[in-house]
Amino acid sequence: DRFMNGQDPTTLLGTILRLDVDRTDAGLGYAIPHDNPFVGNTDGWREEIWAWGLRNPWRFSFDRVTGDLWAGDVGQGAFEEIDLVVRGGNYGWNIQEGFDCFRGSDCQREDLLLPVLQYGRSHGVSVTGGYVYRGQRLGDLYGAYVYGDFGSANIWAIRHDGTAITDSVRLVRSPSHI
Repeated sequence: DRFMNGQDPTTLLGTILRLDVDRTDAGLGYAIPHDNPFVGNTDGWREEIWAWGLRNPWRFSFDRVTGDLWAGDVGQGAFEEIDLVVRGGNYGWNIQEGFDCFRGSDCQREDLLLPVLQYGRSHGVSVTGGYVYRGQRLGDLYGAYVYGDFGSANIWAIRHDGTAITDSVRLVRSPSHI
């Protein structure tokens, strides 16, 4: 991200968008919801943006019970991360990667959100993301966020209490990539 797109809310790159596809605004093939975080700003920030500062959120999903938005964000060179995405949140790319300053630089992170979890290259190289399990068949997994890594073929489950991870377990190494 040599152009710092992740920290530039005037571009749609490095963001998660929230659009209304059931109606249109003038000049657009969609509408921008009126309660998006940057609607009406005077700084030229794209009003479609729901959250920003992401590198490559490969998969994201909503928890059907809580409405929480979970995302697996593929890292650059050291860490993969899992984020709980909130309205207007800045997840720090390319100032930080995971919990660390990107490329060892000293960084100002007062307004940046940290991931729920990060893992390094010894555990995987490309987080795929996942879903909060709300099914009936696997009762022990109910409410856990189940996610995988394409490179390592590992599949994990974590539990989060709204503040921190309370449980984390590797479930399986898939015989093939997910």
